Amino acid sequence: METIAYYNGKIGPLDEMMIPMNDRACYFADGVYDAMFTIDHIPLAIDDHLRRFYRSAKKIDIEIPMPFDELRAMVLDFCRRIDSPDAMAYVQVTRGVGMRAHAYSGAQSGPSLWVWVKPDVLDPMDREYSCITMDDTRYLHCDIKTINLLPAVIYTQRAEEAGCEETILHRNGRVTECAHSNVHILKDGALRTAPCDNLILPGITRAHRIAQCREMGIPVIEEAFTVEEMMEADEVFFTSASALCCRITKIDGKRVGGRDPQLLGRIMKAAWDEALSEVRALKA
Repeated sequence: METIAYYNGKIGPLDEMMIPMNDRACYFADGVYDAMFTIDHIPLAIDDHLRRFYRSAKKIDIEIPMPFDELRAMVLDFCRRIDSPDAMAYVQVTRGVGMRAHAYSGAQSGPSLWVWVKPDVLDPMDREYSCITMDDTRYLHCDIKTINLLPAVIYTQRAEEAGCEETILHRNGRVTECAHSNVHILKDGALRTAPCDNLILPGITRAHRIAQCREMGIPVIEEAFTVEEMMEADEVFFTSASALCCRITKIDGKRVGGRDPQLLGRIMKAAWDEALSEVRALKA
């Protein structure tokens, strides 16, 4: 099959699934999600992504109506059942179905669980990416992977209009993250990345690159950096579930990075090797 989806016990092709109009996702974006990409039908970092999914739900008082191991098994099964070996696996939980009301203390149906898998591919690592910068005007709970993605939609649209792939956000000059990824710099042989506070999403791929850098003896500095420091960095790159490690070479029309390609190349190779190792392990 080309796609497969699940909604509250029903399974079928993604484009045939029906969602009640009174699901709170429709009115309030009242839910959280997570996503992972596959190589050869294997979702990368599945345990880390699902653990974050359960953590995000807990932060907004939603109990996911399926045990971790059962949901994990479903995602793995769906990834193996679709035709494409390269895909995106998506999980979402909303507060449920009920008459529209802002407060959620009233009677509801119970949380709604969504799962789907469709063909998709990782962002290529052998190309250069361009970005723009914009003020980060989002709310102050960016550490929760909420389905309220209107800011990301607007920021991504602005990047597309500028002929770029991403938007790098900043608050009063402090770089936070991108519209849908984490951004990092290399300077004087060290990795610098924003700290995990409420202003960024704690990226799974971010955590994996940090761990790998430490294993390779590359110093890691989890401290805020400015737009100016980013523009003067030796290298700039972004990471996400779809981007294991992608080089940024132009920001706001200006060339950046290019001063330490060997170090960035080591990180990129380690990222790809880890992905292939994980695929082999789950296939064994």
